[in-house]
Amino acid sequence: MTLRAIAPGGVIGILGGGQLGRMLALAAARLGLQAHIYAPAGDNPAFDVAHAHTEAAYDDEAALCRFAEAVDVITYEFENVPLAAAALLAEHAPVRPGPLALEVAQDRLREKSFAAGLGIATPPFANIEHEDDLTPALDEVGLPAVLKTRLFGYDGKGQVMLRSGGKAELAAAWEKLGRAPCILEGFVAFECEISVLLARGADGAVVAFDVPRNEHEHHVLRHSHVPCGMGADVEAEARAIAGRLADALDYAGVLAVELFVLPDGGGDGHGAPRLVFNEFAPRVHNSGHWTEAACLHSQFDLHVRAVAGWPLPEPLRHHDCVMTNLLGNEADNWRALAAQPDVLLHLYGKRESRTGRKMGHYTRLLRPTGE
Repeated sequence: MTLRAIAPGGVIGILGGGQLGRMLALAAARLGLQAHIYAPAGDNPAFDVAHAHTEAAYDDEAALCRFAEAVDVITYEFENVPLAAAALLAEHAPVRPGPLALEVAQDRLREKSFAAGLGIATPPFANIEHEDDLTPALDEVGLPAVLKTRLFGYDGKGQVMLRSGGKAELAAAWEKLGRAPCILEGFVAFECEISVLLARGADGAVVAFDVPRNEHEHHVLRHSHVPCGMGADVEAEARAIAGRLADALDYAGVLAVELFVLPDGGGDGHGAPRLVFNEFAPRVHNSGHWTEAACLHSQFDLHVRAVAGWPLPEPLRHHDCVMTNLLGNEADNWRALAAQPDVLLHLYGKRESRTGRKMGHYTRLLRPTGE
């Protein structure tokens, strides 16, 4: 189904009612487009800012069909949309990004294999179907290594570090991950992590934001720094990697690609890569939240434009900045943050605050670009 340009007054359907869906709905409203959110019952802050919402399960075929018939195009705020639901929706309305991006992103083994098939450097990896696969796989991958569930992992969930390779360690890791199909990856001793936020239109037009450098605490993104300080050659290589993935996926929307930057020994002119692929997210991404404060067009603006068939302007950055996530009760400090003139505060409107839960973020502007 060909994606037509959706004029103001049209309706963007968004699967998922969390903060990313909320920010997409706000971006759509600025362009005169309406947002219709579809999400199961729960804490859905996106409902508060949308023109319409449907509260129903992702396996409710009747509700899915009614939703699809009420919108002009469908996108999503998370990558674990059931493939059966996406396929059903695609029979009634364009779904962007398309099903291939979902299918690849949902399975860590398929994701790494897809990237490697494009000639993109990845950690060494092996498929683990049974506990007995672990020892021969470690001989191939080496130690230390990380054992990850193939499905439903995010923010460090669904993974265990392996250091000794002993029988007791392997048995405990296999049990902890529920004896589910896994991927074993060699540990990457990286200098830092960066991410590429690229927008691709249905017509193949591509633009990319400046590359942020990301800091994590307990596997959760804490800060994104822009510029990343890695040099123009590293940024160009990172954008090229993301572009290859986007083209191969026939992508439409914002694509986030996380990459490890190796120490200077990597990329030494003797075939060693400087950048190693970690994972991609077929959606707007936490590491791109700074764009709403430091760029003329945010990642949410460009995602809405891309899925709606609008032109994609270059995302010009006007300030250096640092974005910080607010976790749990840190959002209670809203008054002090709101009083600072160089800070853009964004709270998500979630009803329940829990330890480690993303409740908001703020971006601190540092200096105008070029100074």
